[in-house]
Amino acid sequence: MDMDLPRPTPGSRDLLVEVQAISVNPVDTKIRAGSATTEPKVLGWDAVGVVREIGADVTLFKVGDEVFYAGSTVRPGSYSEFHCVDERIVGHKPKTINAVNRP
Repeated sequence: MDMDLPRPTPGSRDLLVEVQAISVNPVDTKIRAGSATTEPKVLGWDAVGVVREIGADVTLFKVGDEVFYAGSTVRPGSYSEFHCVDERIVGHKPKTINAVNRP
């Protein structure tokens, strides 16, 4: 299901990432299958993207850095245009990995 969501605002240790590519893995399917809620939920945790904003206490990244990560299951997922993720679970994207362009 497609839905329009407001652009998230990064918390103090968060990166706001413009998502360029995602993956689907067993965690995604298990969480979707086990969800008891009928409310829409953004899935997805593995992502590659570019940092567009940083929180006030971010020290490991800067705007424009290319990153990759597996996010947290207690926050909205990465199947979105913009995604907030705690900098402490993010890595700099290796130069050998290419992000897939969205259509």
